[in-house]
Amino acid sequence: MRTTLLVSLLIMSALTNSALAQTTADEIRLAAKSFLDDFARTQAEEGYQVTFETGNIDSRINLAPCTAPLAVEFTGDPWKSEHPSVQVACSGGRPWRMFVTTTVTINGPALVAARPFGRGERITQDMLESRSVVVNASRRGIITDASLVQGMVVRRPVNSGSVLTPDLLEAPDAVSRGDHVIITARSGSFAVRSRGKALANASVGEQVMVQNLASSRTIRGNVTAPGHVEVPM
Repeated sequence: MRTTLLVSLLIMSALTNSALAQTTADEIRLAAKSFLDDFARTQAEEGYQVTFETGNIDSRINLAPCTAPLAVEFTGDPWKSEHPSVQVACSGGRPWRMFVTTTVTINGPALVAARPFGRGERITQDMLESRSVVVNASRRGIITDASLVQGMVVRRPVNSGSVLTPDLLEAPDAVSRGDHVIITARSGSFAVRSRGKALANASVGEQVMVQNLASSRTIRGNVTAPGHVEVPM
């Protein structure tokens, strides 16, 4: 009888200690919040204001105790989504991981259209304004440096006040169909130049068909600069 009682007490004690040792929902919530606090502080140093909320975590979760500090990371890009999940993970002797939903809002400067843009217009400084926007409300990204878009061409109409995103702009044509160009045939440090004519439009970095005016031969080359096409020798 005494032995049975002792065994029962030991089992109850073990179960109680096990329950007390479990990783709790509060611990997971605190780890996620600390991670987001650090993210907010880091972005504040760059001029961005971050606010956030964590989703509900079931208080009945039953996760093993973690002997190592909980590791937390984003599973999505917080700059392209207002609802990036974070992963909280344990890498101890009994590893586990779980995902916590969040709402993250990043406010900061971005370039917007100072007036309506028409398709084909070239961007100039007076067409741009910098305003504070919800940066991660757009999955397409934002543009903050006006010098990077000077001379770019508008791909489709843009309303006044719209946030500029990279997909709205494209590099201007460096050569146009019918333009006379310099063709450089290169092999290592050796190069031969000749005159040619572009048979299509292309921007720097794109390939284009050109006609050698001396031989009338049609070849494909890479546009390296306005009016310049390079072909392998």
